[in-house]
Amino acid sequence: MTSLTVKEAAERLRSFDNVLILTHLRPDGDTVGSAAALCEGLRALGKTAYLLPNPGLTDTTAPYFRPCAAWAGFEPRQVVSVDIATVDLLPENARPYADRVDLAIDHHPSFEGFGRENLVRPSAAAAGEIIYDILAELGPITAEMALPLYVAVATDCGCFAYNNTTAHTHAVAAALLQTGIDFHAVNKTFFRTKSRKRLALEAAMLSEIEYHDRERVAVLAVPLSLIARVQATETDAEDLSALGGQIEGVDCAVTMRELRPDVWKFSLRTGPRVNATKACALLGGGGHAAAAGCTVEAPFAEAKRRMLEAIAQVVPDFTL
Repeated sequence: MTSLTVKEAAERLRSFDNVLILTHLRPDGDTVGSAAALCEGLRALGKTAYLLPNPGLTDTTAPYFRPCAAWAGFEPRQVVSVDIATVDLLPENARPYADRVDLAIDHHPSFEGFGRENLVRPSAAAAGEIIYDILAELGPITAEMALPLYVAVATDCGCFAYNNTTAHTHAVAAALLQTGIDFHAVNKTFFRTKSRKRLALEAAMLSEIEYHDRERVAVLAVPLSLIARVQATETDAEDLSALGGQIEGVDCAVTMRELRPDVWKFSLRTGPRVNATKACALLGGGGHAAAAGCTVEAPFAEAKRRMLEAIAQVVPDFTL
């Protein structure tokens, strides 16, 4: 694995052209915003750059993605991945590029170093912070780059409320605001607007919540039957993992989302007592110390049991 500095990554990108940028499965604001900003930055240098279409886009992330989406048949000379820790997180249409990634840019401690060259900074609250530093090396950061970058940074640190937020996170956000972007609209869309279907989902999740480990661990489930009952879309179900962490006394919120029958996507949001990425790594996943995920194929009760046992393995004082 060849590791690059920000300056070295910027120089590599200066030499690239006809670039295809990859985003991860079930794309969030960080992967979409980072990729879109990088695409705009490369285009400002006169490069040809596109984002590989991602079928998992939601109504909130799609507007930032569409201007950079690749046309059918585009043949890249170089491939860059953004905010992707492992090739297992590539959407199906990105799998053919798994062994063709020339530069991988990521901020997860569980990053697997699959690129020919890699830039990883686990201390960054978002991949957007790293992309900002790269773009700052390449030239002036325009409002067209700054708006998706703000989406990337703000969404991955919970609008600067999560404990991954650092002084550098705030410094990046401040610099982005100075370009004149409408950050108020971004904050309203991502943090202060909920559809009625979303509220129905949250109400159902909270009504069936389970507590474990002296009520410090909360398990919230989103089965397919619930999604169908309230007729929720992917946009309605976006970032449901943030809900459990708001409960007083809970320092480990476990959200179980059923992707297909008996296939559960776990999302953990934790405090210092529970290392989320260590727990999820025991089940084949990864992420950050306070935010991680994994997928388990099993009936609900069995999947839940496996996760609770994984948490117990990394938390010495865990009690059922």
